[in-house]
Amino acid sequence: MGSAQTVVVFGAYGHTGRFVVAELRNRGFVPVLSGRDADKLGALAASHPGLETRPAAADDPASLDRALAGAAAVINCAGPFEATAAPVIEAALRAGIPYVDVAAEIEVNADTFAHFTDRARAAGTVIVPAMAFYGGLGDLLVTAAMGDWTAADEAHIAYGLNNWHPTAGTRTTGKVARQRRNGRRVRYTNGQLEYRDDAPPTLKWAFPDPMGVRAVIGEFTMADVVTVPSHLSIPEVRTYMTVEAARDVSAPETPAPTTVDERGRSTQTFLVDVVVRSGDEERRAVARGQDIYAVTAPLVVEAVHRVLTGQTRTVGVASAGEIFDAPDFLRALSPHISLELRQ
Repeated sequence: MGSAQTVVVFGAYGHTGRFVVAELRNRGFVPVLSGRDADKLGALAASHPGLETRPAAADDPASLDRALAGAAAVINCAGPFEATAAPVIEAALRAGIPYVDVAAEIEVNADTFAHFTDRARAAGTVIVPAMAFYGGLGDLLVTAAMGDWTAADEAHIAYGLNNWHPTAGTRTTGKVARQRRNGRRVRYTNGQLEYRDDAPPTLKWAFPDPMGVRAVIGEFTMADVVTVPSHLSIPEVRTYMTVEAARDVSAPETPAPTTVDERGRSTQTFLVDVVVRSGDEERRAVARGQDIYAVTAPLVVEAVHRVLTGQTRTVGVASAGEIFDAPDFLRALSPHISLELRQ
């Protein structure tokens, strides 16, 4: 449990931020609600009586320092992370507290490793980027599937989503990423990111039953191509997305998620199928659950819990699979995710 420790949630009133605030409270932490819009913070606080609000902006370091004062950790849920990740990390370093974010932006996560690894290690603190459905979960699954392997030839992460109704934040971060790449797409091959102007391939992927064989967009590249290679010797990391979900998230007319249960989740379901290959051998990990935005909350809150209770393997900037015991972490998510390991 959180033992009433204070955790600042920057971007608390966003779609994912609201799930994170609720999960922190469920785990015994005391969330501090932070973000740029004081009115939205006040409205959120009205539904969580007793919680403190601390308005802050990424371009106002003094306000970030006030927001993080006295906190045990900070969770950054405010996209686009192109604008917020570095300033909030800087504030966390000044405050001497751990930083965790839910960024799915590939280049932003790569920048976090490149720019803050040495400083965070020297400070003896922890920075965990992409601790979310994209980036964090895939990395944990690949790491768990590897088992006793120290290297592999390929890692494939196939996302079987029945639909993908994007939030406003997802649309904004996607637009920012496309602008940064000048409209190009990205993949991870031969141990590095590669930018391409051609269209990604459409392939068939044999998901476990009952989903079965489905059409997927190949090289539908997500943050896993940063988190996995950051600590595992795998030169080829590929991610895939079911065609229906890829169409949903790119179509301007697709509506935002709609709540269907008491936990605020949508009807969206997911199956993440991970295959790791070394020579002729193959190992697999499968995770199933509901609502990729909602499931990010237990992922990031479990990470904060483990950081604050010393259940970590390193300091500095580290992905989920490197800093945590991946199989144990995944088992801790059993109320939210069903897990199957095939080794």
